[in-house]
Amino acid sequence: MPEHPVAPPSRDPAGFAAFYERHFDAVLGFVTRRVDNAHLAADLTADIFVAALEGAHTYDARRGAPVAWLYGISRNVIHAHFHGAAREQQAVARISGRRLLDEEDVSVIEARIDADRAARQLASAHAGLSDPLRQVLDLVVLDRLTVREAAQALGISSTTARVRLHRARKVLRAAGRTHAAPHDTLLEATQ
Repeated sequence: MPEHPVAPPSRDPAGFAAFYERHFDAVLGFVTRRVDNAHLAADLTADIFVAALEGAHTYDARRGAPVAWLYGISRNVIHAHFHGAAREQQAVARISGRRLLDEEDVSVIEARIDADRAARQLASAHAGLSDPLRQVLDLVVLDRLTVREAAQALGISSTTARVRLHRARKVLRAAGRTHAAPHDTLLEATQ
């Protein structure tokens, strides 16, 4: 198996369709761990793949796996949504090619959100972490990236990512000594 399978093709619609099918569940999972609205999750997932298609020429297999590249895009799209930095671009992306969700689509996404509810509740236990520490921890623990892939998604060095992950774990271990079980579960997940 190749080290970085199925790179995003930049000009091949059929190839991009296969890439989309292969990575859709991972991207939707990334989104549903961060939002709790089915329509918003569907919109953000669509926006992520639009951005991936538009930026396919920027993918560099030497820098990591396609999923890490997609998670970097996902992080940027979600951040832009919640901070309003790209509202105009998102509105244009949503208008073009958007299909309405039927009841079955909503049910499937709601089921995915319910399944990820426990992960969101667990993630709230570490809400006191600084944003840089929390970002590395989320990518490594929740999204199961390696430290190197998390560094790629965040645009930082692997050393910086390792230091941030170490600091996050240290803070959570200290909090786990003074708080109840949710911290213990989170600490186990970060080991």
